[in-house]
Amino acid sequence: MKQQINKFRHVGNRMPLKFKVWLYFMLFIVAVFGLLWFFQIFFLENLYETMRVSASRKSMEIIDDAYDKYWPNDKAAFYKTMDSVASKNDVCIEVLDRYGREIKPSHVLGECVLHGKMNKNLYLISKINETNDGVVSGTIINPKTNADMLVFGCVLGDTSSPDGYLLINSALVPVGATTDLIKRQLLLITVILIPLAFAISIYLSRRLALPIDRITASAENLAKGDFNTKFDGRGYLETKQLADTLTYAEKELSKVDTMQRDLIANVSHDLRTPLTMLKAYAEMIRDLSGDNPVKRNEHLEIIISETDRLALLVNDMLDLSKLESGKQKLNPSEFGISSKLSEIMDRFRGLSEKNGYKITFTPDEERTVYCDVVKIEQVIYNLINNAINYTGKDKKVFVRQINTEDGVIVEVEDTGDGIEEDKIKLIFDKYYRSENHKREVVGTGLGLSIVKAVLKMHNYDYGVRSTLGKGSTFWFKISDVKKQ
Repeated sequence: MKQQINKFRHVGNRMPLKFKVWLYFMLFIVAVFGLLWFFQIFFLENLYETMRVSASRKSMEIIDDAYDKYWPNDKAAFYKTMDSVASKNDVCIEVLDRYGREIKPSHVLGECVLHGKMNKNLYLISKINETNDGVVSGTIINPKTNADMLVFGCVLGDTSSPDGYLLINSALVPVGATTDLIKRQLLLITVILIPLAFAISIYLSRRLALPIDRITASAENLAKGDFNTKFDGRGYLETKQLADTLTYAEKELSKVDTMQRDLIANVSHDLRTPLTMLKAYAEMIRDLSGDNPVKRNEHLEIIISETDRLALLVNDMLDLSKLESGKQKLNPSEFGISSKLSEIMDRFRGLSEKNGYKITFTPDEERTVYCDVVKIEQVIYNLINNAINYTGKDKKVFVRQINTEDGVIVEVEDTGDGIEEDKIKLIFDKYYRSENHKREVVGTGLGLSIVKAVLKMHNYDYGVRSTLGKGSTFWFKISDVKKQ
């Protein structure tokens, strides 16, 4: 049974949308007409009788209340209430005195046929007097029309010593002929509306499915790699929103595709160069400098340097991949940011002395921060390396710690050629490198992308300020701090 249900669901999932819409619409029409016929055949007569009984009982209650309220001081108001109720509910109302004599009739259905008597006996009044609550109801045959009539009667005043009696009769009109007429009308309406509903459902299903069909066709083109596909969602708000979403997704996929191509091209280039160097110098050691210690050591140093470059590239790629995939988790701890920056400056001192760079650190008061110390170190290293690559001829790099009320700002400034305003938003993209530099850039091109990923994981603000011809300042703000 379960397999049959799953099979049915599978078939339903493969149904075209327009067929589903048509099928649901037709099922709705069939259900509506089915309910109409069902109630027409089984409930019309019972519903009619129930409504007549309810109207007669309500009329009796209203007249009884009016008697208690108006009689005998305001008989005119009482009679007016009787006439209003008789007219509104299509009933015949009689008021009899305690002896069964008619005081006031209200003839709506013609002459009232009861008068509380049967064969000149006070039959109905006797029935009322025999009850405990002074109320009777039932059905009798109208001697004039030979049709069923609803009869209600009650005591006016005290049940033990009645002032009079209230009698209400309501004709139960035979509804068989009316039912037959309604059935014929319903049959005619059914014959007309079913084909009309069929045609309307086909039109609506096609119209509803058309935007989806257009979007589906465009999505198939997108899946084949066509990133210039147009998504047309005209017709409905939902399909328009879907088309806009797919258009946005198309743009993002196009960016990803471009970045993927650039990534492959850049990685291939970065891998090919050191691999070529490794192979070349290994062959030179084998063929030329194997017996020459000086040359051999020189060539080995180059091989080691290129191996480090390869390791750096692979490590950066792995780090960035883990950061962007969310697999790396933060391991926050407390440490002094001023001490950590001083420690990093000490590590760069050897580079400064060897290559002539002047890295100046301007500390602020010590602040205890709470973040992932390893990853924040990686951010600072990458920013300083980036500044070294792009600083000016004076080879100056400035690192500053700026304490604020709600955090610590770390700035790294170079004195290079700066970045164009329209290029600033691209500077943190993978493998993007500014063209405004005068020396060979050392690195993988992934440093700033790693910076961006780490700072986003920490939910820290970051950015860059740049002026053409004067240099650039990269900054980020650590917001998790404790004042000393």
